[in-house]
Amino acid sequence: MPGEISLVEIMKLAGTEIGVSDWITVDQTMIDTFADATLDHQFIHVDPERAKAETPYGGTIAHGFLTLSLLSAMNYSALPKIREQTMGINYGFEQIRFMSPVKCGARVRGRFKLAETRLRGASMLMLTYDVTVEIENERKAALTATWTTISQFDPKDRPEES
Repeated sequence: MPGEISLVEIMKLAGTEIGVSDWITVDQTMIDTFADATLDHQFIHVDPERAKAETPYGGTIAHGFLTLSLLSAMNYSALPKIREQTMGINYGFEQIRFMSPVKCGARVRGRFKLAETRLRGASMLMLTYDVTVEIENERKAALTATWTTISQFDPKDRPEES
């Protein structure tokens, strides 16, 4: 669905799936870079030989928070740009569940259902998504979450409430 959409149009899509992102490959370089940024160098993430020998995963796995953080990139490839938006804000998450590990080399994508929209103040639209991060060729999702963002817009563009 990428492209542009108006505030009024996006609000009408509440309750529907509005986007599926492109696939993203989670490779060892990405995992190592994330480990460096977060200071989380647990061997299951950064030591392929040891992870292969000592874990049931056959090698390293991505940090759960790395998988979660990829939702930002997934958002850009899956969701339409709101025409009136001047800025997007990450408001927070509810019910994050890490369901299955993402093995090094796997591809993941996000599936976004717009659960709810709510005007807030003169210049904000809160959007709540039920998101699932799928792992290619796996039955079980990597994670599920409820994610709320805010679309900031000029007050003159505020739609009338129905």
